[in-house]
Amino acid sequence: MRAGIEQSVRYWAFLFGKLCLAALMSGALLWMANLFWDPHVRFFQMVPYLFGFDLAYTTVTGLIFLAAYGLVHLAFLDQRYRCRVCLRRLRMPIETGSWSGMLRFGRPRMEYICIYGHGKLNVEQIQFTGMEYPKWKQHQDMWSELQETRTADRDR
Repeated sequence: MRAGIEQSVRYWAFLFGKLCLAALMSGALLWMANLFWDPHVRFFQMVPYLFGFDLAYTTVTGLIFLAAYGLVHLAFLDQRYRCRVCLRRLRMPIETGSWSGMLRFGRPRMEYICIYGHGKLNVEQIQFTGMEYPKWKQHQDMWSELQETRTADRDR
């Protein structure tokens, strides 16, 4: 029980760290824009007097906002494809299922696995009913399970 809580806390703390890094980078961009703009704007003033009145400053601030949004989006996207146990990127994407054999194999989806055997992530390819979240299935030790089945097949 305790190990599962520690893994969950580590997973979400990693996301929090990436979001903090994105906020620091966005704040540094805004600080640099305010530092080099003439007349100087105070450090992180909530609504600078130039915003909305100076087209160039408003455009630069809007671009900084878009960059900040992109950094946050990339942080969440990167977190989605990480192992829930070891935080490494999931690898080896495999297409499973097909439309022609949907009754036997299910709908098409992409399956990613952790290279250390901690689990796999199933991501639906086409989502008809809105946003379907990826399904994480944790394994105890996937590679030892595969080794056991391989030795059992050899013994036959």
